[in-house]
Amino acid sequence: MEETLLMIPGPTKVAPRVLKAMSDAVMNHRSAQFADILTEVNEMMSEVFQTENPSYTITGSGTAAMEAAVGNVLNKGDKILNIVGGKFGERFAQIAEANGGNFVKLDVGWGKAVNPEDVKNILEEDDEIKAVTLVHNETSTGVASPIEEVGKIVKDYNALYVVDTVSSLGGDDVAVDDYNIDICVTGSQKCLAAPPGMAAITVSDDAWDVINKVDSNSYYLDVRKYKKYAEHTPSETPYTPSVSLMYAMREALNMVMEEGLEARIERHKLAASATRNAVKALGLELFADEEVSSTTVTAVKMPEGITDKDMRGTMRDKYGIVLAGGQDHLKGNVFRIGHMGNVNYRDLVVTMAALEMTLKGLGMDVCLGNGVAAVEEAYLIG
Repeated sequence: MEETLLMIPGPTKVAPRVLKAMSDAVMNHRSAQFADILTEVNEMMSEVFQTENPSYTITGSGTAAMEAAVGNVLNKGDKILNIVGGKFGERFAQIAEANGGNFVKLDVGWGKAVNPEDVKNILEEDDEIKAVTLVHNETSTGVASPIEEVGKIVKDYNALYVVDTVSSLGGDDVAVDDYNIDICVTGSQKCLAAPPGMAAITVSDDAWDVINKVDSNSYYLDVRKYKKYAEHTPSETPYTPSVSLMYAMREALNMVMEEGLEARIERHKLAASATRNAVKALGLELFADEEVSSTTVTAVKMPEGITDKDMRGTMRDKYGIVLAGGQDHLKGNVFRIGHMGNVNYRDLVVTMAALEMTLKGLGMDVCLGNGVAAVEEAYLIG
């Protein structure tokens, strides 16, 4: 496994210093020493979210934070608008349904981004909609949604704006306060490059006004408890957290701060551009519309005559590089290259060289070196 290169949209490779942090002795999670770590993590999360609002760290995957976001603002029967353009937009809708919400679905074609005017039209016609959910970066399709533009619209209506930035925070532009986001959620294992198992949520004052009037459908994910315990002296979590993962989260966030958030985002954008250029140089076709392409994952149509099993299997078994396959109806029809977290120039060069050889070996007419040259050119220009 040490020689395996993860080029998937999470989990991403974790830096040695972050892994080392997890080896520290487990401490009492109710101690003042752990409270300092928790406070530091939550404050850095707010800085990465670019918000003045407090943030709260949850032991659980990004889906836990998604459920916390939806479950805490809905009473049974409340209307919620779910914008669905992929697997994780569907997940928001499923969470709303599981929590008794009366969800309205705005379907967006997979590979497309939502038109903000469509959101405006729905809100204009239905004043009972209590919240709008949107996935910023849809890893199933490689699409980045226009969260800033949608935020400008939602703020003019009596609805909360809930955004999933699980696979974009720390790798793309996310400014919670400037984008009028009421509830924003993320996960540890994507652009933040920490191990899987932690999530974070930040909540606006307007959202708290709604949450405090709702009978929460959850025990573990009742965000009012996280707020109450965070305001303790010393700060705590309501339930036993993953102490070791919290160590890792702090170290990963320290690395984000050292690099600088703006520089980190620009690094992701460069990697995305290099990947797209390399894919096209190999004669492959992007799945998502390029003008709305993700900065953290690229979805590529599977070449005709080549199977997912042969292509990704060869990449994994022969070259030690793991790519992601398609999800749901895209299974076998696309493959996905993750370029998030700590992915660098060398990783992309190695990946493209292996992809060239794999496709050539499977009978595709590929000019060896074209993909690698495209990566090199992007980094020279960038």
